[in-house]
Amino acid sequence: MSDERDVVIASSADVVGVRQLVRSVAVEVGLSLVDQTKVVTAASELARNALVYAGGGDVRIAVVENGLRRGLKLVFSDKGPGIPDIEQALVDGWTTGTGLGLGLGGSRRLVDEFDLASPPGKGTTVTVTKWAR
Repeated sequence: MSDERDVVIASSADVVGVRQLVRSVAVEVGLSLVDQTKVVTAASELARNALVYAGGGDVRIAVVENGLRRGLKLVFSDKGPGIPDIEQALVDGWTTGTGLGLGLGGSRRLVDEFDLASPPGKGTTVTVTKWAR
């Protein structure tokens, strides 16, 4: 991966900063306005989840290439309690908090590639990629 940027997520202001940086890199990569909005929305949800459910974390934002395609890869990591039932957590409407329960499943639908690893007690890592069309 080239052109990587790491951002700490420790406050609501950091979630806003993640949104702004992801939008900027999405423009740089050549994502359409619709795809920019999708990846920024997913990034916002995942950053907020790290803050709310794990007390914070970080995200690595990277420009990636696959042949002639360019894309944006985001890797969110936290040291929270983990997600005991990942399949359940991806069901719309399911939440352990006060939200709408659309964050993980919604984020998965907004990106081209989605991977979630969350061993109980060892934190959560969510990797998403959005490719320019």
